[in-house]
Amino acid sequence: MAKSDAELMDIFHAYDLTGCAWSAAQLAGCDPKTVQRYIALRDAGGLPAERVSRPRSIDPFLVKIEEKVERSGGKVRADVVHKDLVAMGFRGSERTTRRAVAAIKDSWRAGRRRVYRPWIPEPGMWLQWDWGEGPRIAGRRTQLFCAWLAWSKFRVVLPSWDQTLGSLTACLDATLRIIGAAPTYLLTDNPRTVTVEHIAKIPVRHPQMVELGRHYGCVVHTCEPFDPESKGGVENTVKIAKADLVPTTTNLRSAYGSVAELEDACARWAEQVNHRLHRATHRLPAHMLQEELARLHPLPAEPYALALGEERLVGEDRTVRWGDVRYSVPPGHEGRKVWCRVHGDELVIVGRRTQPGPGGGPDGGGPDGGGPAEQQTGSAGLAELWRHRLSTPGRPRIVEAHYPDHPGGNGPRQPRARPQTRAEERFLAIGPGAEAWLIEAAATGVARIRAKMARAIELASLVGAERVDAALGLAAIHGRFGESDLASICDHLARSSAAAGPAAGPAAIADEKHSAQPGTASWAAIRATPKDRKITN
Repeated sequence: MAKSDAELMDIFHAYDLTGCAWSAAQLAGCDPKTVQRYIALRDAGGLPAERVSRPRSIDPFLVKIEEKVERSGGKVRADVVHKDLVAMGFRGSERTTRRAVAAIKDSWRAGRRRVYRPWIPEPGMWLQWDWGEGPRIAGRRTQLFCAWLAWSKFRVVLPSWDQTLGSLTACLDATLRIIGAAPTYLLTDNPRTVTVEHIAKIPVRHPQMVELGRHYGCVVHTCEPFDPESKGGVENTVKIAKADLVPTTTNLRSAYGSVAELEDACARWAEQVNHRLHRATHRLPAHMLQEELARLHPLPAEPYALALGEERLVGEDRTVRWGDVRYSVPPGHEGRKVWCRVHGDELVIVGRRTQPGPGGGPDGGGPDGGGPAEQQTGSAGLAELWRHRLSTPGRPRIVEAHYPDHPGGNGPRQPRARPQTRAEERFLAIGPGAEAWLIEAAATGVARIRAKMARAIELASLVGAERVDAALGLAAIHGRFGESDLASICDHLARSSAAAGPAAGPAAIADEKHSAQPGTASWAAIRATPKDRKITN
């Protein structure tokens, strides 16, 4: 057991006083051999606290172990080294080999350890972005576009269906317009949409990304691989966003029914993290963004549309033409420009947002395999409006949700009452039941419609418009357009209300399945006798 510093001083003081190891041992209270060992170590200039290594059986093989560690770049396993040493004549245990390999690896890494210099971002300089795997919606994969403004720590998360160049352009445009300005540099890793190839480890930039940067007044940069200091902020943003937004057994978040729900969740998440004290700055990122805006430059009024596809004009019927096929567009884009491109077997339609909102992201889906609709933000920007399955001429892709003002669907448009005279205005003013009665009566060719309308107006002035409106609605449902039918129904409603019972009930429609005429079932019991039968040969 090693002696403490106080014990060593006692041993040295006793030996210097007596000059005898035996006497010094009696004064220090230890063994004479211990005194001799520490005195010899002191005379040799050694360190008393340092243990003297004894010869080991693996010492002759250390040079070979160092060679294997050097050749493998510190990756070789101890069990592989042990097998080679046994073949060379080593008789020790594998435990001895593991200890020796671990010690040599530590020494090898000590001289090659990478030292990271802390990266201090400047305001208005760097915006980083990256992609993360999003939740599945109706069995279909989604992507989370995550952006991080380095100085203010402001985060933006937008959902998307894919990572194509067109989707990336739309997400970048939406992100910059959510921020309100553009930084000097846009930093990301090396995906195919940004870097087309590497020459001598130098990334070659995608020409359209270079044009995108020039359009917004930014320079697109790519980081070095495995460099947490330059791109670690957005990597953490992706990790935190996936942990909070993707349904798992740990966060207990339910699955998303549509991309609109995912959009709302991303907007709420960004609102929460941007208005929460950041651990590094102890400030709100939203407040820091207001300061950083002074260092950012304005955005161009027009988005960068080269990567979005070909330009199309939305007609008054809310459709665009692509390959002689009409595809419908969500409401609010009539007469405006949109951009169309083909991705796989889908037609992607991108346009400007039409409604203000708190955050950005795709919205909605289509029954024909359609995809995200508008990304809602507080300022104008690009948004993926819809995705249609590609079709052939003669088979247009029309989505019923794009025509909420046409409830008739694909059929002919239903007539709408438009009064032309004072009497017609008074009749339709009774309520929706009056309009329903007029439409049904006209469709069935009822005679003397105007006279019956005048009778309804008189009844409304006597018993109230509410009761007459209910009676007209019931008459339209049950097809009762006779002269006295309306008054009879009003009397029935009055009696029902007096008895505190509901007037409405199941419709009783007479048909031929039931009849009050006596049947002939009783004749089946009468059987003919043999003498009444006529036998023929």
